[in-house]
Amino acid sequence: MESWSVDEVCNWLRQRNLGELVPKFREEEVSGAALLALNDRMVQQLVKKIGHQAVLMDLINKYQQQKNGLRSLTYCCETASPKLPEVICGKNLKLFFARYKKLQWTSCYALPDFPYDVKCILAEKKCPDHSMRIRIIEFLQADMTKYLEGSLYPNSQQYNIVVNALLQAYPFLNEDGNGFLLWKRALKDRFKYVRRPIEDDEQVLRNKYKFGHRRGQTRKSSSAENKPDDVKMQVEEEPVHLEGSAMDVHVKWLKQEYMKTQRNWREVDNRMNGTIDIRRKMISDKAPLKDILQLFPFLRCPYQLFREFQLLTHMDIYKKTVEILEIYSENILSLYVVRNNPINVMLQENLKRHTEEDILKYMKMTAACLLLPDVFGDDSSLFAAVDEEVKVATPVLEVKNPFSVNSCEFALYVEREELAQLDDCTMALAALVAAFHVFDIPCPKRIHRTLNFLESLVFEVRSPASLP
Repeated sequence: MESWSVDEVCNWLRQRNLGELVPKFREEEVSGAALLALNDRMVQQLVKKIGHQAVLMDLINKYQQQKNGLRSLTYCCETASPKLPEVICGKNLKLFFARYKKLQWTSCYALPDFPYDVKCILAEKKCPDHSMRIRIIEFLQADMTKYLEGSLYPNSQQYNIVVNALLQAYPFLNEDGNGFLLWKRALKDRFKYVRRPIEDDEQVLRNKYKFGHRRGQTRKSSSAENKPDDVKMQVEEEPVHLEGSAMDVHVKWLKQEYMKTQRNWREVDNRMNGTIDIRRKMISDKAPLKDILQLFPFLRCPYQLFREFQLLTHMDIYKKTVEILEIYSENILSLYVVRNNPINVMLQENLKRHTEEDILKYMKMTAACLLLPDVFGDDSSLFAAVDEEVKVATPVLEVKNPFSVNSCEFALYVEREELAQLDDCTMALAALVAAFHVFDIPCPKRIHRTLNFLESLVFEVRSPASLP
């Protein structure tokens, strides 16, 4: 960070949602070295908002702590007793540097300085043609290799970080939300292309045997004699492919079972349990939702969505949601703030047409569910689209004919795609809350108070959020 230019500092600010500070930092010519030298008084002069001041100082302090930790550990190893060099400076230092490198990727990655012609295209916000895409991918691949100290094998998280940085800096490259997978695939293919002509590199040999040549065990064994000793040991002793093949078996079975009308739900539960670790890792690595659902289509079923939530939180969200709506629906409908709301007006008109107690209770719970954002002053379009098209990417409910007994429809949408059809408002509300947790999706600020109220009741917080 000390060697960063002003442009690199500005790019770093944008990646941390501090883009408002960029003009002032450019005006004051704050480079990487100047950034690390800022004190509280300087930050107050540079940054007006207290929230931004706190975030900026926290980021600088964390970097300084990492830097000091690295220095102190290196000094400790240099001054350690000669009798313990391997214990103190060997394995522990290796683990520390591995973790430190990972922190560099997650917190300090900055896009490379693209050539002039690429900068011009990106500045005009034009979608690049095929040749220009190749140029961008080539520079990203070279930059990643530099970060990896010459290695040609990035892991999935590192691919995700680089592609995310590209799309955050240039959102128009995302192509209506479908660009992430295309850019990631292109970047992977570029690394494969660079690795192809390299035959004598030790790491390439090792990774070929680890990942690329699994079809014939006999062929492996027979050819192992001509390979280096450490590679032979890995072929014979490291059964990495077993875990992958077992995973493939589970995924294949789940895909086939999902297509059936009569499903073996007990076996579905067992196989979803057995694959939860890889599923959670994909989600934490920010894998595209389409990829996750393609491997685990049962997450489209409300029952499995609730079950996944229960595995993560040990809470029965459907049961809790039933309790919430039964307790609070009357209170919500009696609030002055929703008295003239179109949903409430529609409810009152429909209540006159029915006398059955169950139907009246169902209608009131449906109205209370849909009115929650208005009660808290949130943006209702981020909560439910009632008789209209879904327009947001975050989890949202699509509701058609909410008070019609025969034609009412509820569906959960994520990234503008239908994830699941739902039976009623209770299941819909539970699925909405569960989706944010199961898929690790940040809650939009404009719906935060509503979801905070629901989550405080679901998780049985001692002092739950209350209705206004």
